[in-house]
Parts: sequence; structure tokens; C-alpha cells
Amino acid sequence: MAWMKLVLALLIFRIASLSNPTDLPSSIRDQVPIGDVSAITSHASRLSYDFYRNTCPAAEEVVWTMMSQIVSKHKDVSPAQVRLFFHDYFIQYNFYLVCINLVDVFWMNAIQGCDGSVLLNFSSNPNSIAEKSAIPNRTLRDFDHIDAIKEAMEKSCPVVSCADILALATRDGVVLIGDPYHPVLTGRRDSKISYFNEATSHIPRPTDNVTQFLRAFAERGFNARETVALLGHNIGRMGCRVIRARFNFSGAGNPDPSIPADLQNEMRRQCPHQDQVNSESPSPAPSSDSSAVPAKSNNNSMPNGEKFGAHFYKNLLKGRSLIFSDQQLTASPITARIVRANASDEGGEQGFRSDFARAMKKLSNLNVLTGDEGEIRLSCSLPRNTRVLDYGMIWMV
Repeated sequence: MAWMKLVLALLIFRIASLSNPTDLPSSIRDQVPIGDVSAITSHASRLSYDFYRNTCPAAEEVVWTMMSQIVSKHKDVSPAQVRLFFHDYFIQYNFYLVCINLVDVFWMNAIQGCDGSVLLNFSSNPNSIAEKSAIPNRTLRDFDHIDAIKEAMEKSCPVVSCADILALATRDGVVLIGDPYHPVLTGRRDSKISYFNEATSHIPRPTDNVTQFLRAFAERGFNARETVALLGHNIGRMGCRVIRARFNFSGAGNPDPSIPADLQNEMRRQCPHQDQVNSESPSPAPSSDSSAVPAKSNNNSMPNGEKFGAHFYKNLLKGRSLIFSDQQLTASPITARIVRANASDEGGEQGFRSDFARAMKKLSNLNVLTGDEGEIRLSCSLPRNTRVLDYGMIWMV
């Protein structure tokens, strides 16, 4: 009788996993201990160095050559691609697990790793919305550069996934601006699904406090040191919507009191108040401070440093982060100690580089699609079973 229950439970679980049949990773279909994050791990064992050595030996060279050209023309592309890569990874997929007694049902979470789902313009699921349209993803950019690399790759060998191209391009972009190298395994497959709801719910917000983002990263298997290193990717240009949110501290319409006065004035110059209030990142109320410097720019963004490393953490210690969640790294004794170490002139830079490389390798390998899962797209913005007709209509094949 016990074996019959086991078979029935496995059958029910298999059926449940096929409720979204197009692209669930096999890690979700495996029975794992409740609450054991390490059991919901990557398929890194099925990735390898130089995965395309027989089918496309020039794959990594194509990515490097293209990224060298892109970075030479667009100096801020590297942090933008790290952010794109990060958002592709940070998705949590929910599912049910039925226990052997067929009575207990557990709601579980699994991480949908680096699968290129954020690159899709729409999903192969009917009536779905593109993941890139979710509020946390609306300021992502450099999709066109990934598309360009894929187009160049297709001319020589159409076997390289968009997920691998994104992982390699992110690594190469970081290296090309003199920042830490991290090894990238290859062999990922592309998702057919775009996860709009999951992106809306699970990607960390710039208004998150230290407790919230430490919990989010811990659920994905990252410790405090790795979390501090990964949050160091918030460089480049920051969107004004995020910056204006710091002028509506706790929803009271006042600026965050921790921001130095000179930085407040610069933020107002670069990102002047707009009457429209965005529900995700509210604009500030008009300042009553007559000494505030009038806005001189209508830019939609503001620079937040150009390189990864000690400089970023030194700014945090001075209270000069543009993003609330980044500044929160100094609010916890645990993370503040790591920030001080990374900002130190004695080994801080090297310590960060080691932490960042290790965390990025771990991030890139977590719960990827491999083997016969997913697909290899022909275009990074479209599932493989779609065609764009001459008059712009999408046709599902």
C-alpha cells in the first residue's frame, strides 16, 4: 500500500509540474526537502567550460569581439548589462508539493535562474505579459546589444543560447572596464516563458531595507558577504524615479535625512521634481527649502560611479549612495563591517574583487536550464516557435 501511495504522489506531482508545461526546469520537478534551499540548486554539473568547443569553437571569441566594440563606444554598458543579467536571475517560481500521505500540501519556491527570460518581448504562454514590462525591469537597457551579439553568432553557428550570450557578455563587459573576472560555464538553454508576475513580486526594490534584501538573497543561497558584493553592481546611471523616491522618505514628502545637503541639492538639479507620482517610486513633494538649488537638468538619470569596487563602498560610508537600499548596507552591523572592509585601502579592493567573482559565478550557475529543457532561440527577443511577419504581426508556429 505504501508503494502505491508513493507512485500516486509522484504522479500527482508530475501532473502539477506540467500545469505550465512549456519550460519548467527539472529541479522544480524533483522532490526536495521542505525549506532546503541547497536542494533547489543549479544544474552547474551539466554546464562546462568551453561547452561549444565542438559545435561552435569561436563562440566566446565572437562575444568578446562584439563586446569590445560595444564597450569602446558605450562606456556605461557594462554596469547596465550586469543589472540586466541580475534581473534575469532574480526570479522565484512558486509551486505545490504533495506529500506521500496525499493530505499535506506544501507551497514551495524555486529559483528560476539565468535563462534569458528577461530578453523576451512576449512569452509563448497565451495572454502573458513580457517580463521586461514589469515595474522593476522598465529601466533595463542594452537588449539591443545582446540582440546584436546573437545576430553575429547566428551567422557562424546557430547553436549558442541567448542565456549563455548574456552570461558571457556580462562577464566580458566587466573585464573590459578593468573590473573583476569571473569564470563562466556554458551550456545553458533559453526559457520559452517570460515571468512578468514573478519579476513584479520578487526582484528587490530600491526602497527595500537591509532586512528585506538580506532575506531575499538568503532564500537564493547567498550569504551576507556575497550579497554586499553583488549589490556593488549598482553603478552607472541611476534612473530619476529611483532617486526622487528618496525625497519622499517614509511617504511623508520629506527628503531622507541621511542624505548630505550638498548631495540633496545635486540630486534635485539632476532629477527635478515632476508632478506625476509613480506608485512604485513616488516623486517628492515640492521642497519648502528656499536655499535649494534650482533644477538645471531634465535628464532622466544621474551618474552613480563608473567602476565596481572600493569607491562604491567608500561612498556608502559617507552616506552618499543615490539608492536607499544600497545605503542600507551600512544599517546592519554585519553588512556594515563588510562595507568597511571593502572600502579599506588595505586589501579592500582585492577582497571585493574576490567576493564579486565568486558571487557572480555562483549567480550564473544557479538553476539554469540544460539538456533538453527550454530551447535555443533564433532571436533573443522571441520564443523559437514564433515568426514576425512583414507587416509586424507575430505568428505562433
